[in-house]
Formats: sequence, structure tokens, C-alpha cells
Amino acid sequence: MKRILETINKLFVLWILIGGVTAYYFPAWYMPLRPFMNFFFAITMFGVGMVLNPDDFISLIKKWRVVLIGVMAQFTVMPLSAYLVGKLFVLNNDFALGLILTGSAPGAMASNVLSYLAGADVAYSVSLTTASTFLAPVMTPLLTLVLAKTMLHVSFWALFWSVCYMVLIPVLLGIAIKQILKDKVRHIVMFSPTISTLFITFICALVIAVNQKYIPNLTGWIFLSAVVLNVSGLVIGYWIGHAFKFNKLRKRALSIEIGMQNAGLGSVLALAHFNERVALPAVIFVFICIFTASILVPVWARTRAE
Repeated sequence: MKRILETINKLFVLWILIGGVTAYYFPAWYMPLRPFMNFFFAITMFGVGMVLNPDDFISLIKKWRVVLIGVMAQFTVMPLSAYLVGKLFVLNNDFALGLILTGSAPGAMASNVLSYLAGADVAYSVSLTTASTFLAPVMTPLLTLVLAKTMLHVSFWALFWSVCYMVLIPVLLGIAIKQILKDKVRHIVMFSPTISTLFITFICALVIAVNQKYIPNLTGWIFLSAVVLNVSGLVIGYWIGHAFKFNKLRKRALSIEIGMQNAGLGSVLALAHFNERVALPAVIFVFICIFTASILVPVWARTRAE
């Protein structure tokens, strides 16, 4: 069973692609899921809490300087890049806000998987994801408010409580249940990453479904803006690691961590507080990340020992 679940998790790219294609051609399959979007995401983050261990937090304390560098990069490089990309490509307010929401999100658990597959510093990746996730209730709405307040009305407190309900509380609950019940929930823990993978697939597919009528009218500039945001995060993340004299594996982990965002959170917040078009850049960003990762991961995996 464990091997089957690991295979399902490694095929995350395939499930996202299948979900996106089926949602585009058969949107009615996914529309009934919309009322459960927030619940799906909360379950995903509960699964994140279930797989975190005390050692992850000890790692945060021991490596606080390099974690601080990474988290500061996470919450500056991507939000500012998203804002500048929106200006560069003269995106309308909906799409520009969607990019900013995506750029202001914390790191994604998928970055930890990609760091593992690429032979990067997985422990560092997990530390950064954990730290940025716990800071997200404040940083994500604050950055969105500062960078996007002239585009659409942005309520800091509405976003703050949404991130608390969907991210912070489920993660803390997952950690608490795992520590209290220990061996009694080890089988549930084994299924947590797979459940998270499937729910993220549902979320991305639902955003495609609700935007199905808009997608044919999207210009290449929208896709190119997501590519530029993703690539700029990867490149600047690696450069920051180089500037601080990180070793090769840690530089790669930082690059992946900054280049990938929790776009699932961005899309859920967009649907909850704005509109469908604001959610679309987040899902496009997911597909772009998948494409760049499919190129980057095998190259870095082959050169790990060089």
C-alpha cells in the first residue's frame, strides 16, 4: 500500500493535467464541488500538519539564520515580482490581483517533493515551507493589501481570518492530533500526502471549470506573465542562495521554494473574496510550475553529485 501511495504522489503532475483537461471539457462534473472548496483546502493543510514532525521545528531553530533568509526572500521576491510583472504586461485588475495573491502565498508542499526528486536540500525546503505557512495569515493578506489596494477592494481582516481557518488552524490541529494519538494515527498519516494531492487536484480543476468560458479568450500575455513570475522566482532564489554562499543543494532548494507558491491557497482566496477571473492566474501558475519542474528536476537529479 505504501508503494502505491508513493506512486500516486509522484504522479502529481499527471493528476493536475487530467483534472485540468477534464474540467475544461466537462465543467459540470466539478461545479457541485464549489461549496466545498474551503473545506478541501483545510483538509489539505490538515494533512500537512499530520506529516510534520517535532524534528522539523528543531531544524527551524537550529538553522534560523538560513531559514530567515529564505522566508524573507519568499515574501519579497515573489510578491514584488508579481506586482512588477502585472505592470510590465499591462494586465487588467483581475489578473494582476490574481498574480499578486499567488506571489504573496506561502511555499507549497509540492516544493518539498520536487526538492526530493531534484536531489536538493529537502530538510531546508521543509523548514522554509513550515515557516512561511505559519507566517501566511499575516503576510499574505498584508502583502496583497499593500500591492493591490489600488486595483480592487482588499480586506486585510477577511483574508487574515480565511488564511487562519484554511491554513493555520488545520495545520495546528493536524500536528496536535498526531502528537496526542501517535501510533494510533500512523495509518492516517500514511494517507495524508495522497489526500492532499487529490484535493489540490480538485481545487485546480474547479477553478478551470468555473473559468471555462474565459479560457478561450485568454491572450498569450497572461501565460507569459505566469512564466516570467515562475522563472524569476527560480532564478532569483538561486542567486540569493549564491550570494549568501549556500551549498549547491541548499541553493537548489531555495530556488524551488521561491519559484513555487501555494497557488491552491491563492485560487481559494480569490474565489472566496473576489471572483473567478482573479483565481485563474493561480491555476495557470500551477501548470507553468509543472512544466518548468519537468525540465529542472531531471537535470538537477543527474547533477546532484557533481
